[in-house]
Amino acid sequence: MENERRLDLPNQTPRPEGELEELERVWATPRGWRIVTTVNNTEIGLLYIGIAFLFFLMAGVLALLMRTQLATSDNDFIGQELYNQMFTVHGTTMMFLFAVPAVEALGVMLLPQMLAARDLPFPRLSAFAIWAYVIGGLVFFSTILYDLAPAGGWFMYPPLTLKEYSPGDNADFWLLGIGFIEISAIAGAVEIVVGALRTRPPGMTLAKMPIFAWSMLIFASMIMFAFPAVILATMMLEIERSFGWPFFTAAKGGDSLLWQHLFWFFGHPEVYIIFLPAAGLVSMMVPTMARTPLVGYRLIVIALIATGFFSFGLWVHHMFTTGIPALSLAFFSAASMAVAIPSGIQVFSWIATIAASREKFRITTPSLFILGFLFIFTIGGLTGVMVAMVPFDFQVHDTYFVVAHFHYVLVGGMVFPLFATFYYWMPMASRNMLSERLGRWVFWLMFAGFNIAFFPMHLTGLLGMPRRVWTYPGELGWDTLNMISTIGSYILGAGVLLFVIDLIRRFRPGRGGPENPWQAGTLEWLPNDVYSTRSIPLVTSREPIWDQPNLADDVREGRYYLPNAPTGGRETIVTSPIDAKPQYVIRMPGSAWSPFLAAIFTAAFFLLLTVKFVTIALVCGVLAIAFCLVWTWPLDHGPSRGPVDIGGGISLPTYMSGPTSHSWWAMVVLMFVAGSLYLSYVFSYLFLWTVSPEVWSPTGSPALPGLPWPAASALLLLAGSALIFLADRLLPQPGKGRVAVPVAIFLAVACLVGSLGVELAGHLRTGLAPTANSYGAMVYMAAALFGQMVFTLVIFGGYTIARYVAGKLDRERRVTFDNMRLLYYYTAAQSLFGLMLIHGFPRLVN
Repeated sequence: MENERRLDLPNQTPRPEGELEELERVWATPRGWRIVTTVNNTEIGLLYIGIAFLFFLMAGVLALLMRTQLATSDNDFIGQELYNQMFTVHGTTMMFLFAVPAVEALGVMLLPQMLAARDLPFPRLSAFAIWAYVIGGLVFFSTILYDLAPAGGWFMYPPLTLKEYSPGDNADFWLLGIGFIEISAIAGAVEIVVGALRTRPPGMTLAKMPIFAWSMLIFASMIMFAFPAVILATMMLEIERSFGWPFFTAAKGGDSLLWQHLFWFFGHPEVYIIFLPAAGLVSMMVPTMARTPLVGYRLIVIALIATGFFSFGLWVHHMFTTGIPALSLAFFSAASMAVAIPSGIQVFSWIATIAASREKFRITTPSLFILGFLFIFTIGGLTGVMVAMVPFDFQVHDTYFVVAHFHYVLVGGMVFPLFATFYYWMPMASRNMLSERLGRWVFWLMFAGFNIAFFPMHLTGLLGMPRRVWTYPGELGWDTLNMISTIGSYILGAGVLLFVIDLIRRFRPGRGGPENPWQAGTLEWLPNDVYSTRSIPLVTSREPIWDQPNLADDVREGRYYLPNAPTGGRETIVTSPIDAKPQYVIRMPGSAWSPFLAAIFTAAFFLLLTVKFVTIALVCGVLAIAFCLVWTWPLDHGPSRGPVDIGGGISLPTYMSGPTSHSWWAMVVLMFVAGSLYLSYVFSYLFLWTVSPEVWSPTGSPALPGLPWPAASALLLLAGSALIFLADRLLPQPGKGRVAVPVAIFLAVACLVGSLGVELAGHLRTGLAPTANSYGAMVYMAAALFGQMVFTLVIFGGYTIARYVAGKLDRERRVTFDNMRLLYYYTAAQSLFGLMLIHGFPRLVN
């Protein structure tokens, strides 16, 4: 049977000399200062993980300082203002700068290896997103050193965070910084969605995809729909602080609860955004330690999808005490309990896999962290069901019971699997494995310290200790429990410190470590180098290394697909999204300064806006856009190079446009993100109408513009769309040119600008001001969102025209035009809907 399998290898003859050297040359890592230009996922991913872990350590130090303050009653170790800043930065760092980036970093690092892809499909986008996160995150965290950190809590509830109660730039650092970091996370999500769906190896159908790949696909999809809500919320709060548009000011028809709805629509799915990849990692490690395939693979996939779906119906779980209607309480309470079912399916699947082990389950350091995760996360799930019960939540809301609950969920559900991951996958990044003996000490210190620190908080909360307090009087009887929690936090910190010491002692980045030391069955344990695998295998099962005994040797010898660099550059295979049939070869870019410089200037733009250096910020914004255009200019290679042989008698094209193109898929993902952002706006508009309908009435606000104004705006949108359609039809064959094409694109973009101008002029003629009330603010916010899309298409349209003039755009070389066309049609459709909402809804309800 083994020989029969080997007869099916695509490349049976010995590989020509020089192929391996060519791969090494093409994928070589830049040296010296040029290391910052690298775009390879293994190097960029390692930086990403390292910085995320650094934020974990720094936020942990803040947690120890806060626990020291709370160890005894009436303590003055830390003052109130500094404590509030520490509290805000600790929570913000753990949620925004550690938890989500850490799991996304693992996706960047591990996903291509698990899919036997040479890299993710947009490596420069990954590099840009990661460097922007590094620079922006470090600057934000440093605000705690200069008394510039926000003090409104990591949730930044208004009205506390409005300008009247939080003067200065402290809150602005949070609003602009976090919004910017979320954009970076969305860029990573685009990579992961397209990578998981389009760069799988031949034969790896969706039914054979590793569970971690499934979890990262759902993780990235959830980011697409959840993060835009908080981006809109931060935009609105920053606009209110800077320009006085009253989205959250009750006296002018706003409502601070709108912030909570938008924030928790992001915030509760974020818990599962963090948990699902960690659960996916556990589902990869448990079968290896049990040496048996995962029990209930299909059920786990369904559970992952169900968890992602249910998580979007839970946000009011955080708002039970805000006075919402009883029917809403019942619905969200039921949804909060229902989400425990898919989580339970995964737990029972892991237990069943351990029980079905063909050999004794191996107790290693990763195994211990997995078992600790199961214990801690189960307790967190049980207390989650408790706080999902409305009467119980009324009693413990805003007490330390909730602090205990979400730390059991987040630390148990993410941090313990993360440490298991460090020990398990360390051989992929280091020449040495971490110490097994010290690893057991690390586990027991962390496990004991965590439970000693956080389990007593359940009791502290039941005794009535409120959250978010910097001190408390001694006569309330909380001293002993708080002292126990503080001792536990230091034990937990000692475990993390021991891990850091072991990391310093043994971590040596590079290749040459043990090959598949755990005897795992998945593709990331194939022989690999900076170019990932020497050849891309044909996959026939979920555990190909177990089921194809010679797979590692055959891959190493280049006996599978794409064993060389046929175009002289970096490539990987694009396969169909369902059944993974080879379709074409991506020609990917190599190292460059432009993504790094674009990230620096993008971070500078947001940070300088925070401190109101507007002119310099705009200059940095222009430079950021310029470097983005520089990095994208050479990416559309065109079909000038013919098909290349990838082995096995298969020749694939090296260029593809339309729905088959991976860049088309990326644009569709971005359209989903934009649609989610706009739907969040529509929700906000209708929510404020329900809160203050009087300002939407003719007597409460200036009259609406006459119907000719929105009609003219709509006609310009339709005319622009027709011009884009015409430009598509007029695209010439290669080597020919038509002046009508750039003219049509220019006029189409001008129609967009004109449509926006007409819409603004119509409202200005009525005397409506954005500062007057929430209605005016929401009307002009719609124009602002439209203006964002118009600005993007002005840049995109100009870029498309430039490519046409340079002879790099025609009927065959058209990826740039196709993407611009998609975005234009989406913008026109969104804007037409916006016109109906702004001009039709008030007339309808009045």
